[in-house]
Amino acid sequence: MEEIYNNAEDDKSHYLRPSTDQTGSRSSERRLTVADFLCLGLLSVFLVIGLIGLGVHLASLTEERDQLKTSLTEMTEERNKLKTSLTEMTEERNKLKTSLTEMTEERNKLKTNLNELTEERDQLKTGLTEMTQEDNNLQSLCQTTCPDGWTKFCWSCYFLSTERGSWTKGREDCRTRGADLVVIHSAEEQTFFSTFINTRTWIGLNDRDNEGTWKWVDGTPLTVTNWAETQPDNGDGYIKVGEEDCVQLLDGHSSEWNDVSCAAPLPWICEKPAQP
Repeated sequence: MEEIYNNAEDDKSHYLRPSTDQTGSRSSERRLTVADFLCLGLLSVFLVIGLIGLGVHLASLTEERDQLKTSLTEMTEERNKLKTSLTEMTEERNKLKTSLTEMTEERNKLKTNLNELTEERDQLKTGLTEMTQEDNNLQSLCQTTCPDGWTKFCWSCYFLSTERGSWTKGREDCRTRGADLVVIHSAEEQTFFSTFINTRTWIGLNDRDNEGTWKWVDGTPLTVTNWAETQPDNGDGYIKVGEEDCVQLLDGHSSEWNDVSCAAPLPWICEKPAQP
């Protein structure tokens, strides 16, 4: 027990009595602590500087980000405006294309109408030229003269006999005068006779070759007629006087036509071309 106690005291005194080694060790520990402190201080300074730099850089990045966001927003708006403008321009282009198509169709129609009008104008000019030529010819004919005792109407001369005879005798007399019984081919000529003749008179119309087929002495068919009411009747009236194959002009303002027997004694009217 006592030994143990002594050992314990020795151990205690050992702890209570510092040794030279322990003092040097503590001094060394104190020196390490100051160096560490200085390192930590420098590290802290560097850390602060780094944090400040990072803060500045972060602020710069934040500002740049905000600028980029603003630029992105502006570019997005500009893009949307450009898309809207592109849509409007596309619609306007389509409208212009439609208008161009319509104008092209209208131009083609106008060109077609112009060609038709040009062709019609040329035809009218040709017709006018022909009519002018015909008018000149007619005026030239109308400037012709007739022998004494003959009446002139445009390009023909007419002679009204003062004697009477059959249709055949009247035609023979006309031929001796270089003419023939009158042939009526226009309403104007018919109207002329209504003022020129005031008695029943032979004209150059008959159906002696074929009953009902009337033709002029020059062989031409009828183009103008002026038959009196119920005529021609070939003598089927109240008094039957035989075949009625020759035609006379009735007296009066209308000078209507009537078929009568070719042997009836009537005056006649001759026709021949006027002479220049």
